[in-house]
Amino acid sequence: MVKKLLFILFILGVLSNSKAQDVHLSMYDAAPLFLNPAMTGLFEGEWRLHGQYRTQWKAVNFKPYNTALISFDKSYKKWGFGGQITNLSAGIGNFNVLQGLVSASYSVPLDFNKYHNISLGIQGGITQKYLEYQLHTFDNQYTTLNGGGFNEDFSNGESFNTERFYLPALNAGVLYYHAKQQSFLNPFVGISAFNLIKSKETFFDQDNSTENRYYLHLGSRVNLTELFYVLPKFLLMNQGNFNEQTYAIDIGYYLKGADLHLLGGFVYRNEDAFIVSIGAKKNNITGKVAYDINSSSLNSASTGRGAFEISITYIKNNKKNKNAKICPRL
Repeated sequence: MVKKLLFILFILGVLSNSKAQDVHLSMYDAAPLFLNPAMTGLFEGEWRLHGQYRTQWKAVNFKPYNTALISFDKSYKKWGFGGQITNLSAGIGNFNVLQGLVSASYSVPLDFNKYHNISLGIQGGITQKYLEYQLHTFDNQYTTLNGGGFNEDFSNGESFNTERFYLPALNAGVLYYHAKQQSFLNPFVGISAFNLIKSKETFFDQDNSTENRYYLHLGSRVNLTELFYVLPKFLLMNQGNFNEQTYAIDIGYYLKGADLHLLGGFVYRNEDAFIVSIGAKKNNITGKVAYDINSSSLNSASTGRGAFEISITYIKNNKKNKNAKICPRL
């Protein structure tokens, strides 16, 4: 109980003294529209439907942090079009962030064989943030009278201006990828930027604005054999004073007799967590699960128990196009 109380007080302190940080995912590239708008439509098939769910801090919080995401995208010639809905909920006050985005990309080949490609992408939409602050308690509502205690009739001393506000969202990205499937190496590198429109973001009447979020992600699929590959990758994220680095390796093995791809991965998120993922791909469906083993300064409260995450992707096959130029990562 003491550990949980300390954890909750820590989180409230962070929220009240810093600018907001966007949600993050451990399997960040399982959700391509979340990672980079330039990845919209970069797959082999007619259309793609993706869902992802993450729950974090269940071990130490009465109401854990839950993130749900669903996206749809479709390719048309050199274009890609799609949309994404993300919902975050956390805490006793039912803090909620709901965002809806539409996305478009355009892919340009750099050589005659169309092995080297650059894709440009843009996203736009709206974000709603909501907090039921009436459910929270504050130190001004505690009294030392009659032995001390909590009195909800006391004023909390806070000046909330609203419990709901809306923000415009504008994101953009660029991606280079090598699309020749028979190559030993399929490198890729992408840069994406989010929250490009600076907007006032506060439940109080304060001068607080949204922080830009930037991603640099790169790696290369290494096709060791026709049945086995490894994929080392790196992600750097920056948002205001927050920085995140992840070093990861994915592996895949094709069971030819069963027509089944076995998937696995290991991620280290700097000073935060070790992440293990497993999954499989069968026909049109890819499913993966991951677990965060917390290694940050909160480990004394969490005892290593971090986050659970699951992703499912369905791709409708396009039987007419067997030579589509796709990002090998996907």
